[in-house]
Amino acid sequence: MAAVIEAGESFQGWQPLHDTVMGGRSTGSCTASVEGLLLLADVVAEGGGFVSCRSPRYSPLLDLSEAQGLLLDFTGDGRTYKLAVACGDGMAGLTDLIPGGLRWVIGFETEPDKRQRLPLRFDQLRASIRARPLDRLPLGLPLSFDPARIQRFQVLHSRFGDDGESNAGFRAGPLRFMLHAIESWS
Repeated sequence: MAAVIEAGESFQGWQPLHDTVMGGRSTGSCTASVEGLLLLADVVAEGGGFVSCRSPRYSPLLDLSEAQGLLLDFTGDGRTYKLAVACGDGMAGLTDLIPGGLRWVIGFETEPDKRQRLPLRFDQLRASIRARPLDRLPLGLPLSFDPARIQRFQVLHSRFGDDGESNAGFRAGPLRFMLHAIESWS
């Protein structure tokens, strides 16, 4: 059973976040409509190499503890994208102090101009800081994903895959990605 988290115009408030935060030159926009969230961008590989749209922080936090994962409904362009999920850590916000923030990520491939529905299981998400996977916090504390404390979602196209290596599905240049909906599923 699926439950809609975001769909159509409910994506209002999502904002672009691109490599310009680290000196890159990629540009783009995030626009919500009845169709969903449209990411239009021009990706420049040198100096950064990523574009994204991210949700505002959810308040209250989303409790998806009854779900097994997320279902993405999207129309892609043949590139490989990543979904990043930020969640509360249960350690008094310790992970929020990490520059770049801790995110739980998973890569997914898209087919050009084809609408797809893709289930992503929570146990497939990898802990990552700035495109570098890790299994422990820098302080040596173990990591655990908490689906009861979802803070934010982000969809991005990056030079780096969810494993921290080069993204074989990365292409610089004009990009178009439509996220129609994010649902939880049990």
